[in-house]
Amino acid sequence: MIEQIYNYFTVEILYYWINLGVLPFWLILIFFPYSNICKYFVTSIFPIIILSGAYIFVIYKSYLNSYNFDGNFNLYFGIENVSELFTNETFLIMFWIHFISINLFTGSWIVKDSQKFMINKVLLIIPLVITYLIGPLGLLIYWLIRIFHAKSLNLYE
Repeated sequence: MIEQIYNYFTVEILYYWINLGVLPFWLILIFFPYSNICKYFVTSIFPIIILSGAYIFVIYKSYLNSYNFDGNFNLYFGIENVSELFTNETFLIMFWIHFISINLFTGSWIVKDSQKFMINKVLLIIPLVITYLIGPLGLLIYWLIRIFHAKSLNLYE
């Protein structure tokens, strides 16, 4: 049975499951940011544990297939090396899990931070949607909303 599960989770199937799996988290963040389900289910460690499990599975599967992990460090030597790494499906799914995890963590932080400043949840919709799609830009938009809402500029908090 474990062998069947292992064979079922190819890189492409895992990609679909990860993309579909994070959607409920994002929908809760966007539409119910101040609910208890968001507090205990989304802005907790739970989604990070799930995504870390997927990451560990990909690393394990890559190890069994003799993936060259040392080659990943070539990405620091030039843009050509990065584009070469992205031709490998294994590296691509590792990057995608990394990207999805960081964006979800950022969205969770935005919701938690907005609660401290009692920012209206309607104002969070745009930065959260943009964070889902383009992480850093959504964080910048939230930061601008926060500055105007809190009426103070604080660079280290």
